[in-house]
Amino acid sequence: MELIPAIDLLGGNCVRLNKGNYDQVTKFSSNPLEQALQWQEEGASRLHLVDLDGARTGEPTNDSIIQEITSAIKIPIQVGGGIRTKERAESLLKYGVNRVIFGTIGIEEPELVKEIAKSNPGKIILGIDSKKGKVATRGWVKESEINATDMAKSFSESGIAAIITTDIDTDGTLNGPNLLAMRAIAEVSSVPVIASGGVGSIADLLSLLSLEHYGIEGVILGRALYEGAIDLKEASKAINQGKMQDVPSTETFFA
Repeated sequence: MELIPAIDLLGGNCVRLNKGNYDQVTKFSSNPLEQALQWQEEGASRLHLVDLDGARTGEPTNDSIIQEITSAIKIPIQVGGGIRTKERAESLLKYGVNRVIFGTIGIEEPELVKEIAKSNPGKIILGIDSKKGKVATRGWVKESEINATDMAKSFSESGIAAIITTDIDTDGTLNGPNLLAMRAIAEVSSVPVIASGGVGSIADLLSLLSLEHYGIEGVILGRALYEGAIDLKEASKAINQGKMQDVPSTETFFA
């Protein structure tokens, strides 16, 4: 399982939100490039960058930082937040970004995302951010009536590289991942799934190992890394040596 440190950009700073709430922001660094270099040095094989300003407004405001990071580090970078057009996706790929993440337009213009995925094989990720099983968009400030599992199914043959599934109610809380939600998405997805939200300890990471055979191939780490609850090097060792735990059935989940 790939451990992917997150760098969430808001106003040029590295921050974390609590449950996606823009009124509950914790600033961890004013130097995102320095932070990216640190995660690379500590053994990260990939970075997850989110333009929170872009996610909320649809307008890119952190591109200079994204370009700085892509120019300075050697590991792949995936970027999300406010990517709602083909032109925007292609501009990020030209910066050297390895993969771009579509969220909002996955609901609003699914055929466009599928078209972009087919013309950029291996480069497009679908972000499914959900609250109580329903997909949220526009930087998590707008909730829909679409089931997260239904959305995952609808993109099964679209040519996307992966799905990132974030449980909003656990994101930034360090209270543990919503294993049922993660498994429910993975069970219906024909592409790899990356889990996000709630991981606060190495024990939480080990609990996610039980979902590998369902298709969970990575996990995004945010607040737990920044607050020192998880050490990236130690976490990598634990994952390599970890034992799987049982996860209950999702028969009634998202009913």
